[in-house]
Amino acid sequence: MHKLSSRHKKTTPRVNQWFKWLSPGLFIKRWLLISASGLAIAVLGVAIWVKLTPIYRLLEFVSGLLENITTILPNYISGPLAIGAGLFLVFWGQSRTVGSISEVFKVDQEEVLVDMLLNRRRLNRGPKIVTIGGGTGLSTLLRGLKQYSSNITAIVTVADDGGSSGRLRREIGVLPPGDLRNCLAALADEEKLLTELFQYRFRAGDGLIGHSFGNLFLTAMSEITGDLEQAVAASSQVLAIRGKVLPATLSDVRLWAEFEDGRIIEGESNIPQAGGKIVNLGCIPANPPALPAAIKAIREADYIIIGPGSLYTSIIPNLLVPEISQAIAEANVPRIYVCNIMTQPGETEGYTVADHIRAIDRISNQKLFDAVLVHKKPPSPQSLQKYALENSHPVFVDREDVGNLGRRIVLANVMDEDEETGYVRHNSNRLAKVLLRWYTGKWQPKISIAGKIVKKFER
Repeated sequence: MHKLSSRHKKTTPRVNQWFKWLSPGLFIKRWLLISASGLAIAVLGVAIWVKLTPIYRLLEFVSGLLENITTILPNYISGPLAIGAGLFLVFWGQSRTVGSISEVFKVDQEEVLVDMLLNRRRLNRGPKIVTIGGGTGLSTLLRGLKQYSSNITAIVTVADDGGSSGRLRREIGVLPPGDLRNCLAALADEEKLLTELFQYRFRAGDGLIGHSFGNLFLTAMSEITGDLEQAVAASSQVLAIRGKVLPATLSDVRLWAEFEDGRIIEGESNIPQAGGKIVNLGCIPANPPALPAAIKAIREADYIIIGPGSLYTSIIPNLLVPEISQAIAEANVPRIYVCNIMTQPGETEGYTVADHIRAIDRISNQKLFDAVLVHKKPPSPQSLQKYALENSHPVFVDREDVGNLGRRIVLANVMDEDEETGYVRHNSNRLAKVLLRWYTGKWQPKISIAGKIVKKFER
């Protein structure tokens, strides 16, 4: 009895896989039916061409054979046997065909080909999502969103001038590839391996020390293809990523920030180190032209997500491209801003959620989003103490001020805390899940403040 039950458990998944090929949306059944119809028509054409003589003889032979079989075995036995044999050959041939295709395409043993095709169809039908930002925050978001849609376009800042990207920018004259590299790795199917490869930094070699492999890869592709846009497009095909990664502009922009004390600091990497309160941000050259593909993606988007990321060095630099800000403002689709969990020393010290919104509104001179996603629960006391030593604190949710700015608040638990280091980050999967739930309208009104609805999610 035990052997029978274990055998049933082994065969049931295989039978389920066979029936999955009949699932709607795979576009398999219609093509099989068309192929069978074409074969039947071709056979009929051959029969007509040769004046049907072979068909008559074949029918006579089959008729005689069936008559002889039914004299030996009754029709109630021979009929079911023939049906069973035919179905066995169909399923056996189908399974061998699928196995051969899986072997050619090197499908993972743990992932059946039909499951891979169903998942690919589901992702291809996902909403057209445009994300805007840079740094690790954007790559974290993309890592979660790619589980829901393949129609993702990440618009990334190219204002970075520090580290490996800054060196390549100064020495070779290419646009900084660092943030683009992180986004490409996050959208790739083999994300873990590719991230390790792209983040690998050389520890020896004249001129190589400190450079990441991903930055050198994109720099080489830029030299081969002619510009960074083509380099990223070619890399996307090579890496088989889900979606697109686009630079906000192909201009060689350099950030400057004006501080409350009148100082003007140039350079993205220098701004957080200057200390003080930022009152204005701009770039040289001013009003750089947008990448046309980025504008097209925004205009065709079903959903626009801004952030998360450093406010003044990752998010707002994209909005310094006037065409991008204007396209976002004109978009008649859901638009949401993902606020940071903690304030950032040198950029947003003492900022509340409303302060983040005011900074974006002030520099873009228009309203770019309808709602703001804010993390709900504070980090642990140990983490708060560690951040306090760096003059960083949780971003305070000033609900009434946010409501007066005409934004809805989406409260959600979307944080991960590293137990060893105490640092906090957005959780990719929870963040993406909340954002997609808000997009599809599956949230419940919790409380009303200043006439604005506050939405609340529980983990």
